[in-house]
Amino acid sequence: MHPNRNLRSDGAFYEEKAACYLKDRGLEIIERNVRSRSGEIDIIARDEDAFVFVEVKYRSGNGAGDPAEAVGPLKQKTIRRQALYWMAKKGLDDLTPCRFDVVSIAGTKIRWIKNAF
Repeated sequence: MHPNRNLRSDGAFYEEKAACYLKDRGLEIIERNVRSRSGEIDIIARDEDAFVFVEVKYRSGNGAGDPAEAVGPLKQKTIRRQALYWMAKKGLDDLTPCRFDVVSIAGTKIRWIKNAF
C-alpha cells in the first residue's frame, strides 16, 4: 500500500461520489455512515415512499471483478440487521417500505443496482 493512502478517506471520497450520483437521480440523502456495534450502512436515502439502504463498493479497475460481488450473504445480513435497528430507532415498523441497493464504482464507471438483495 502507498504510504500516503488512507482507506477511510478513500471510502469517504467514493461514498460522497455515490451520494451525489443518487441525489442527482432524485433520491434524498438522509444519513451517511450509520454505525452500531454490529456494522455500518454507507448511505440511507428516500426514494419516494421507500427508505433505501445503500452499500457503496469501489475497485480501481475490473481486475478484481465487479465491486458489487463483494456484497455477499454475510454483508447483506449485516446491512439488513443495521436497517432494522435504524428503523426501530426512528419508530418505523416492518411494514415501512424499504429496499437495499448497491452502488458499484469500478474505476470511473458507476453502476446503481436497485433492489440488489
